[in-house]
Amino acid sequence: MKFILDDIDAGHAIQRYGQGEIVINGIIHRRSLVILPDRIIAEWRPESCQELLQNDFALLAELTPEIVVLGTGAKQRFPHPSLTQPLIESRIGLEVMDTAAACRTYNILMSEGRRVAAALIMI
Repeated sequence: MKFILDDIDAGHAIQRYGQGEIVINGIIHRRSLVILPDRIIAEWRPESCQELLQNDFALLAELTPEIVVLGTGAKQRFPHPSLTQPLIESRIGLEVMDTAAACRTYNILMSEGRRVAAALIMI
């Protein structure tokens, strides 16, 4: 799906996503990544939802977003609650959805000026 960015000064926005790629600011990403309005972590460790570890959520907590949008690939898959403990302890919200929905949700929250982090596993 392709997006049109209205305000390029608002922060890093997802312009397009599809099978095996996410385009941010004209750069094609082909691996799992984390995107915030002011930062991109281009190679996030887990390549599938089954590979998620508590340390992955600890990294997200260190970024201090108010909410994390977790894109779990082609299908919505919930991580085991014990894995998300670092977010719970830091009082950071977590929304879990498929990666396509996570891309759309991230753009909306980012455009509202929210401190959101999208942790995206490739479709």
